[in-house]
Amino acid sequence: MNILFYLTPKCDCAYIEEGDTLRQALEKMEARRYSVIPLLSKNGHYLGTITEGDLLWGIKNKFNLDLHEAEKVGITSLERRKDYMPISIRANMEDLSELSLHQNFVPVSDDDGNFIGIVTRQEIIKYLKKQTAKVQEEAAEAISRAEAAEKELSELKNSGT
Repeated sequence: MNILFYLTPKCDCAYIEEGDTLRQALEKMEARRYSVIPLLSKNGHYLGTITEGDLLWGIKNKFNLDLHEAEKVGITSLERRKDYMPISIRANMEDLSELSLHQNFVPVSDDDGNFIGIVTRQEIIKYLKKQTAKVQEEAAEAISRAEAAEKELSELKNSGT
């Protein structure tokens, strides 16, 4: 299954760029109610993610919780604990679902490393739910066919005796 069907495109995603400030990151995350946000280079390449924890620890450790000073701080000056791993546009749903076990969303990049959007864990769960229902339906049909064949075989045996 092509992951593009599940992609939230870049134009619909909130993200921050390497030139943004700490305050801008806080405001974007608050406005969207994000706990994690993609971090992009100025030319659109995916660099990693910034988490609420990264912001809080950065404010505490570097600025003693002074938000006015945060207006002067470039977002890339903060230490990041963990980046969400991106996936290629050419990846399959199995790869995508594996990454979603540990990430709320999976960043998607094109062949040049440019960020093109995200696939949320919710979209992956919807896909897996559909696939499970499809497999269950196919299994029920196979069982029904097997029972019908068994009944027919039984009737043939009984009519021959």
